[in-house]
Amino acid sequence: MSEIVEAMMKPSTYDEKVKNIRMIQTHISWVFLTGEYVYKIKKPVNFEFLDFTTLEKRKYYCEEELRLNRRLCKEIYLGVVPLKKSEAGIKIKGEGETIEYAVKMKQLPQEAIMSELLKKGEVTQDDVEEIANILANFHKEADTGEEINEYGSIEQIKANWIQNFEQTRNIRGNIVDAHVFDFIETNVLRFIETNNDFFEWRVESGKIRECHGDLHSGNIFIIKNKKPKICIFDAIEFNKAFSCSDVASEVAFLAMDLEFHRKYDLAQQFVNKYVELTGDKKLEDLLPFYKCYRAYVRAKVASFKLFDVGVSDREKKIAKNLTKKYFNLAFQYSKELYSPGFTPYFL
Repeated sequence: MSEIVEAMMKPSTYDEKVKNIRMIQTHISWVFLTGEYVYKIKKPVNFEFLDFTTLEKRKYYCEEELRLNRRLCKEIYLGVVPLKKSEAGIKIKGEGETIEYAVKMKQLPQEAIMSELLKKGEVTQDDVEEIANILANFHKEADTGEEINEYGSIEQIKANWIQNFEQTRNIRGNIVDAHVFDFIETNVLRFIETNNDFFEWRVESGKIRECHGDLHSGNIFIIKNKKPKICIFDAIEFNKAFSCSDVASEVAFLAMDLEFHRKYDLAQQFVNKYVELTGDKKLEDLLPFYKCYRAYVRAKVASFKLFDVGVSDREKKIAKNLTKKYFNLAFQYSKELYSPGFTPYFL
């Protein structure tokens, strides 16, 4: 893979004229920005919740990424392209053996990513209301049915949480205070057990959908004075247990993210607009639970970088800080599950 990464940093590898190349690395992907286009290559990793260890699997998940993301951001997801190797070297759509695949996208201005706009105070109530409108329509049309409903079952919800706890237990007592870890685990599992009927009612009410799965401000473009103004990208393709969920979990993700950025008014406006558009008032009873879940997952993902040998010390320091911040946020949400005045919903 190092040979492929090295090749992707060379303009000659591309099938269009390229001057400048910038690489962004996540725990599961290499992303190459060329100015006009973006090429995303999946790392050959296995984290239990995803498996990209073979070329065949990486091709399949590239195609799934294309399919799922075209639902919300059709304009920028262009296709899946092969990287081919010959005696002349590695080239996109070149000659020789196919050694890798990449998702090709149009490059949008990085300064238009919502997370950057939040830092500058440039996200408005109109923006979050438009996102709520897009999301409400998206959820209405999203796939549902017996197979997808399984991902909203009490067994799946509990399994997701248990996996979270097991995959972060190695940072309990060092990166994260033991009492914080244990408090979240105890309260979350108790909430699941005491609200079994409510979770089942959500399934029966058709609230389990094939969602985006990773709805936070880092995956939203807000292009001022252009159409489409809002572009929601990077939906989860690698695990249906993450992308298929109660719509409440999806709404909670962005609400949590806005609160992480201390934009409490925007978070409330987003939730209010979504509830107004959908009439799903019971969704609010689940927001503390799913905000806790989403904050915990963000903490978990950040913590993976702490053990990645390919990550620099500086990146690890940032990851450690994020892990702590998200864990503390999950801790605050877990308190709300049984805080004074909060009554778990029972049918």
